Amino acid sequence: MNKFYHSVYLNEEKCVGCFSCLKRCPTQAIRIRDRKAFIIPEFCIDCGECCRHCPHHAKQCRRDTFEAARKDFPYLVALPAPALYSQFNHMDDVNIILSAILLTGFDDVFEVSAGAEIVSEASHKYIQSHPGQWPLISTACPTIERLIRVRFPNLISHLLPILPPMEVAARIARDRAMKKTGLLSGQIGIVFIAPCPSKVAFTSAPMGLAESNVDRVIAIKDYYPLLLSRMKDAEKDTRPLSASGSLGKGWAVSGGEAAGIHSTEYLAADGIENVIRVLEDIEDEKFEPGLQFVELNSCSAGCVGGVLTVENAYLSKTKMLRINRNEPFLRTDSSHLKHHTLDDFTWSEQLNYEPVYSLGETIFESMENMEKVGKITDALPGLDCGCCGAPTCKALANDIVMANRKASIEDCIFLEKQ
Repeated sequence: MNKFYHSVYLNEEKCVGCFSCLKRCPTQAIRIRDRKAFIIPEFCIDCGECCRHCPHHAKQCRRDTFEAARKDFPYLVALPAPALYSQFNHMDDVNIILSAILLTGFDDVFEVSAGAEIVSEASHKYIQSHPGQWPLISTACPTIERLIRVRFPNLISHLLPILPPMEVAARIARDRAMKKTGLLSGQIGIVFIAPCPSKVAFTSAPMGLAESNVDRVIAIKDYYPLLLSRMKDAEKDTRPLSASGSLGKGWAVSGGEAAGIHSTEYLAADGIENVIRVLEDIEDEKFEPGLQFVELNSCSAGCVGGVLTVENAYLSKTKMLRINRNEPFLRTDSSHLKHHTLDDFTWSEQLNYEPVYSLGETIFESMENMEKVGKITDALPGLDCGCCGAPTCKALANDIVMANRKASIEDCIFLEKQ
């Protein structure tokens, strides 16, 4: 069962089977067999933690290149993630960065943070009008959506059915470009400058809509050198291109989205392990009634901590807060919404539970295999050392029962020693 597109993949030539990724994966999607890692695709949520911690750079992320996008479309629009602004030192005016983007070869630029301001308004209205679904969980991070779909099915009904800012900005940018140039939709390339692999995966297999409005996704760290080379020229001829204020740009850091919904009854957590603990507590109803909104970011410090960025996450967070001191609170021009209503930015398709951890095709097969897993687990030492190539003893037992994962009881070095 592999219903998801994946940006994260393994470069086998670089992998030495060092176990660094094994313990870092939050969904137990990685195994080590025959001195090589492999990824169980249905478990992977494209959080990028394995890419972040692999010392040999064997875990990598699929993404597009600016050069290829430039060749594919006669007219190219850049959608910079707000996290991009925090990658530069001594940056007080984001218009310098936006002007530099045009100098690199883009024909137009539209901020994702402008889409974030629209999403903030739509989210606020939805939250206030649907108290029966409280707490509503943010859907801005695709990794969190996918995690809930495979591991927390009881929380799917709590997902906020609003499109992420990237999609809202892409839709507005395309309409604006078509009106400005007279070109057809297919002649306009919408390119998102992304901080993380989950955004790449989302555009290929979007959640909440049938097809993404984004045509290509390039990584901040790939585009950064080209952009940096044009900054001095942009400083000499800076254009007023920014369409968002501190509310939208604040989405780059943890807590920024929650601040935009104008509610004091919220919770914000970042870092995938912290997120999982929060989701477990929500599922167990450990929070008092009245919690309205939960903002969750799989990357530490928020999107500024994405694995496809170049700057230290916490330094980036400080830079982002400094940039926002010079920004108005809200700047999105209402003319962008002239041909849209807030309903245009809600889900067109519902998300369903994906039972990727199921041990069988039927309930009876699953129960039979669960009994087998229990017996094998009882025979194992319970140390969860990972030396067998699975992250825990129970994971090894699951792999043995699911015969396609190349595992056997002899993989346990302690039983072999006995």
